Amino acid sequence: MLNCEHVVEIQKVSLDCFLDLSNKSAEGTQKFRTLNMQLTRATLADVFELVHKSLAAKEPRDWLTVQDSFATPISERVQTYSRQAVDILLVAQAEFGRIAQVQGEAYGRQLQMMMQAFAKKVPTGAEPAMFAMNSAISAANTLYDNLHNTSQQAVKAARSQLEAAAEVSKSRRG
Repeated sequence: MLNCEHVVEIQKVSLDCFLDLSNKSAEGTQKFRTLNMQLTRATLADVFELVHKSLAAKEPRDWLTVQDSFATPISERVQTYSRQAVDILLVAQAEFGRIAQVQGEAYGRQLQMMMQAFAKKVPTGAEPAMFAMNSAISAANTLYDNLHNTSQQAVKAARSQLEAAAEVSKSRRG
């Protein structure tokens, strides 16, 4: 039922999917590495500044004021980092979903071609079995579409919640 062209096409789609996933994983890893380096550098700079100012404080009250002055910037930096990290993850998830959709569609086309080729060779009287098989494939495609749509809605909801949390945080500080 599968000829060489079908096998080559399936392998090509699988290889393209693997390469896309590998590239997107590497991009996400690079973004996280850059984000972590920025956070580490900024945190070290703040710690050194805090130590210098703390050592220069003459009175305990001055020392507490110095400590308090660093709490808000560090809190803001952590919130910014969290938003950026979640954004990186959401972008990666969306890309992985897109790649999975492309591969699923390619496999679906291959399966349809196989079913059409098989239907031409099916003996008389096997139509109910072919109908049942087509119904099962159609149900699987519907399930996949529903899962994909639910995944996309989850990504949108996560982004909305992240943006709402950032707005609440800004309003509390302001």
